[in-house]
Amino acid sequence: MVASAFLPELWTEILIPVCAVIGIAFSLFQWFIVSRVKLTSDLGASSSGGPNNGKNGYGDYLIEEEEGVNDQSVVAKCAEIQTAISEGATSFLFTEYKYVGVFMVFFAGIIFVFLGSVEGFSTDSKPCTYEKERTCKPALATAAFSTIAFVLGAVTSVLSGFLGMKIATYANARTTLEARKGVGKAFIVAFRSGAVMGFLLAASGLLVLYITINVFKIYYGDDWEGLFEAITGYGLGGSSMALFGRVGGGIYTKAADVGADLVGKIERNIPEDDPRNPAVIADNVGDNVGDIAGMGSDLFGSYAEASCAALVVASISSFGINHDFTAMCYPLLISSMGILVCLITTLFATDFFEIKAVKEIEPALKNQLIISTVIMTVGIAVVSWVGLPTSFTIFNFGTQKVVKNWQLFLCVCVGLWAGLIIGFVTEYYTSNAYSPVQDVADSCRTGAATNVIFGLALGYKSVIIPIFAIAISIFVSFSFAAMYGVAVAALGMLSTIATGLAIDAYGPISDNAGGIAEMAGMSHRIRERTDALDAAGNTTAAIGKGFAIGSAALVSLALFGAFVSRAGIHTVDVLTPKVIIGLLVGAMLPYWFSAMTMKSVGSAALKMVEEVRRQFNTIPGLMEGTAKPDYATCVKISTDASIKEMIPPGCLVMLTPLIVGFFFGVETLSGVLAGSLVSGVQIAISASNTGGAWDNAKKYIEAGVSEHAKSLGPKGSEPHKAAVIGDTIGDPLKDTSGPSLNILIKLMAVDKEKTCFC
Repeated sequence: MVASAFLPELWTEILIPVCAVIGIAFSLFQWFIVSRVKLTSDLGASSSGGPNNGKNGYGDYLIEEEEGVNDQSVVAKCAEIQTAISEGATSFLFTEYKYVGVFMVFFAGIIFVFLGSVEGFSTDSKPCTYEKERTCKPALATAAFSTIAFVLGAVTSVLSGFLGMKIATYANARTTLEARKGVGKAFIVAFRSGAVMGFLLAASGLLVLYITINVFKIYYGDDWEGLFEAITGYGLGGSSMALFGRVGGGIYTKAADVGADLVGKIERNIPEDDPRNPAVIADNVGDNVGDIAGMGSDLFGSYAEASCAALVVASISSFGINHDFTAMCYPLLISSMGILVCLITTLFATDFFEIKAVKEIEPALKNQLIISTVIMTVGIAVVSWVGLPTSFTIFNFGTQKVVKNWQLFLCVCVGLWAGLIIGFVTEYYTSNAYSPVQDVADSCRTGAATNVIFGLALGYKSVIIPIFAIAISIFVSFSFAAMYGVAVAALGMLSTIATGLAIDAYGPISDNAGGIAEMAGMSHRIRERTDALDAAGNTTAAIGKGFAIGSAALVSLALFGAFVSRAGIHTVDVLTPKVIIGLLVGAMLPYWFSAMTMKSVGSAALKMVEEVRRQFNTIPGLMEGTAKPDYATCVKISTDASIKEMIPPGCLVMLTPLIVGFFFGVETLSGVLAGSLVSGVQIAISASNTGGAWDNAKKYIEAGVSEHAKSLGPKGSEPHKAAVIGDTIGDPLKDTSGPSLNILIKLMAVDKEKTCFC
């Protein structure tokens, strides 16, 4: 008889929902503080009593009043622009969700039919797969509950993205107004707003999953094998919606961004986010629907799938066999501890230390990663000690492997620290504070061609260390605890998801704040502050994508383990023709997917460029600033293109496993998954880092902080134009194709698992 966990089941049932509620409460508190920055020119409106009065800028006088930036019309203009961005983003997401809703219903029906037809929609109980002496619930029940879990995951994913977008559009103008008081004040508003999204998503995802498990348990009772098999639908639903959010949002934002840059910056030589540019509102809307809503859904999907993969393996291990609920909930306890750790970490950025200079911004964000990782290591040790028996068994391809609790602790830690390494490597290759990006900027001296060559080389080189980090994580975690170890390693990487999302969402909020400052006609000094926030935000966004890609690789492998275990495959022989065919086809899929998304951005950008040119050529007084551009037409072009173009890539990902599994069998399907995983991870990291480096190389020249940067500028110089071209090429790489690939990797894995159940 295997010993039980030290923590009583009652305490587990209390702790998990309490931690989730604490996370939600903390996010609402952060939102309340942000809401005290009023979109009004009345200083007294934002300096009333309450927490933090006199700190973080609420009671400060404006240091830019002498430049007239406190003029009522300027503040009103900020509010007007914010409203336009918010309405545009809301309109697009509602349109997108209508189409996604149809898909959700259709695919939910497919799941029910496929799973229900396994035994002819039988309502009779059956012997359990791994414990023949026990009776499990019928296949029809698994089909019904998997479908319900799929819908719950899909709805939670959609809400995560939508609420993130609403928070970001609520905070962008407030960040702009706080920039009048100094860069530190603006930083705190942007970061608090990102924290609202981070904690809301992490806590709500945990709470919904925990409630779903307990509700399903009412029906399933002691049949934990069937219970947690049905729960996998939660992860599938989350990533399915994330795919459309990432692809659709990415096409939207990059079509507008490319169109605005090519005509505005290069042809017309006007600043970024200039209100005369017809595509400027669509560009700012895109930051919210792509980088905020898409990223929120993406990381929610990673969290849900990692949790589900761990729970499925645990259910057929000693945790499930002995019905040890506390040990079974070990993945959820890790996430609960992560919320508490991230709460403490956030206070270091918002309350314990104050940003006073531009050079302190990036270190403050980097410290968030370091602090959360260090504290979380201690938290994992506590959870592993109280939440696990000293010794237990883990299912390992038909056998039960004996594992110690300290070994599982190391599995989670190796994923956690691998995430930090990936984050730091990503920062090194995408931040303009280091030589790789500076070398890319220097290559612009000889034109766009050398800029492109240097940028591509940087992206390829940036893959090396993250791949070694992922490989070591897989080796260590699998050696200690088989596929369950890989799954909890992925959870370790995602355990600080609240902090990761906070620093990731901070970037687009700062980007929007700079755009609003430009469009509202605020002073050059304020735009310099928002640009400094944005430059740091580009790096943090790249770090967030690195986390997402790394965790996707581990999650996909864990799901692959569940797939081959369920299919009865103990080894995959790469010398078998069927497997080789699968490997080749799987390795090709990320290229096919990237080609579809890149071409979609190019086609939409072509229409955008033509429309922007048309308006500049046909609207009298537009360049002089005496006439207003037609923003709505550009918003419509991006909306129509993204809705139309997001469907084919989505169908490619969702239908490939079904077609391959049905016509060629599980061996070929195994090869397809392995090939897409190996190929997709490399392309995703390279694409994201290449685009991020090109973007920050452009900003390095524009900022002109160092003598080297000044020699390449100013804006409008030939090196700057070459940098803009590189940035434009990199836009769909870093914000559409690259981030979408990690969803492809995860989604094909979980889709294959469901295919296997059929």
